Amino acid sequence: MPDAPPPSPPPPSPPSPSSPPTPSVSLAALLAREELGLRRIAGPEDADLHWVHTSEMADPYPYLLGGELLLTAGVLLTDPDRYVARVVEAGAAALGFGVAPVHDTVPPALVAACERHGLPLVEVAPATTFSGVARAVWRLMAEARHRELRRVAQAQQGLATAAARPDPVPAVLRQLTARLDGGGAWAVLLSAEGAPLATAGRPPSPEAHAALTRLTRVVNPPPDEAPARAVPASATDTAAGSHLAAYALAGGQRLVLGVASERREAGDHTIAGVAVVLLSLLTTPHQGAAESARAAALVRLLLGADAGAVAPLLGADEWTVVHARPAGASGGRDPLAASALGAALGSALVDATDEEGAVRVLLGGAGEIGAQPGWILGVSAPVPPHDLPAADARAARAVRRAEATRSPLVRDRADAGAGVASLVAPEEARAHARARLAPIADTPALVATLRTWLSLHGSWDRTAVALDVHRNTVRQRVARCAALLEADLDDADVRMDLWFALRWL
Repeated sequence: MPDAPPPSPPPPSPPSPSSPPTPSVSLAALLAREELGLRRIAGPEDADLHWVHTSEMADPYPYLLGGELLLTAGVLLTDPDRYVARVVEAGAAALGFGVAPVHDTVPPALVAACERHGLPLVEVAPATTFSGVARAVWRLMAEARHRELRRVAQAQQGLATAAARPDPVPAVLRQLTARLDGGGAWAVLLSAEGAPLATAGRPPSPEAHAALTRLTRVVNPPPDEAPARAVPASATDTAAGSHLAAYALAGGQRLVLGVASERREAGDHTIAGVAVVLLSLLTTPHQGAAESARAAALVRLLLGADAGAVAPLLGADEWTVVHARPAGASGGRDPLAASALGAALGSALVDATDEEGAVRVLLGGAGEIGAQPGWILGVSAPVPPHDLPAADARAARAVRRAEATRSPLVRDRADAGAGVASLVAPEEARAHARARLAPIADTPALVATLRTWLSLHGSWDRTAVALDVHRNTVRQRVARCAALLEADLDDADVRMDLWFALRWL
């Protein structure tokens, strides 16, 4: 028999912006608690319960917030159909009816009314108290809250790890879609003009895609459409069975993150908020208080001022030039990845306009520059402003040397010299080597003999020992190379040319 109606537990307090709201509890999960002995006898099989409320009023409508499991023993139940209609109108999620002492069974008229209005009706056994049902709901809610907090924490860690990758913006979007809707979400980063800069996940239906495009204009209206009120930072909608959300990124570039998913959970907004913060940091140029001075310096340079005279405005007497190329990439410009590289190196002076995907970064001073995952770097020695063109050329040679030696970073030393080999682009050098050595390239013995002979300064005996062949064999092979290559091996210039070709090959 249900006890006297206890005061309704207060709803959960509003969550802080850094934590997800309290998730709802499934009615099916509550019915699965066998110790309660609850039984659904009408209405839909499941519902989302947000809290529990107990009332014996003839019309509880004024006291319902929506989403409740409303518990009653039917003390003042006189018109079941009107009662259920008012409960549904108030937005209650389900009705729990306690049998005994007022009613021996659930009134058939109440069962019929719940079936007609689509309200889940649960029979509460005499041995089960309303307070026991409420405790079970709050316990399930606490468990769901713990699971959701753990999911959000794992998502935050995954997003932070993705932001440290060589391709941070696409990586963050991929991680975001993996954490939403069981990995079935879609995310897009849009420019101020609405053009997609990066996407990840499974695209939604055309109808949902069009609705999401319209939704992004709510948080990023066109400049010629002055809003009558403040523009919201985020907006949500549903279309074609998809949950849609749009978030404006900070930083003044008017970028927008759009997300589409088939289902939405309590922590999704918090997870998306973390992604928004990271994307804002990754896509915003890092500008400090000296930005106005930098702008003034740029104006003076464009108007023909001497670089040395402008240097004090830029806050550094010496500058380091870094040339970077994506490791293992075929090329292509990616301004977002370039901006992230500049942020990692601590500079907002980034040039990512090279058609082949190369990036140039200008850093004030001679700070420590380390290898960056996903990039091949060539770093110049620190130079005064008037030597920047030469430092730019040396950084370009250094990155070519890094590519040729498969090193993540090569530093140019102005006083050490990089060698003649670094003056030629690797691809051009290899093309020259293939063409120059084509007559002997298919005969490994000739190539090995010529390389060894040149490295040992033309010594027949030492070459024979190194190759473990007779000295006459060395003479015959070298003579064969000279004939096939049409080369005078007594000419030092010819020997040098062949030596570099063999290295590049």
